[in-house]
Amino acid sequence: MKALEKIKVATVDELVPLVGKKVIINDIVIGLFLTESGEIYAVHNICPHKQGPLSEGIVSGEFVYCPLHDQKINLKTGQVQSPDTGCVDVYAVEIHNRDVYVCL
Repeated sequence: MKALEKIKVATVDELVPLVGKKVIINDIVIGLFLTESGEIYAVHNICPHKQGPLSEGIVSGEFVYCPLHDQKINLKTGQVQSPDTGCVDVYAVEIHNRDVYVCL
């Protein structure tokens, strides 16, 4: 089993609640999100429906809405919510000394 690599992508202070941030790691485009509750999530930034940039979507609770067709995606699981279908990859996030790391 391959060990996860932790890659620093931001600091907590660089993130704005409810506003996504696009980061690119090894050609993987990731949307980074800080929720109102202070949780930070990282998901594949491309919506499975029409490849909309999720980091430009609206965040509400633990969900992001695709800016192209309003698909609702759970930031914890990556699951697109009914009646739509699909999912996006989710990535573990770790915080150390206010630095934000994504685990790949």
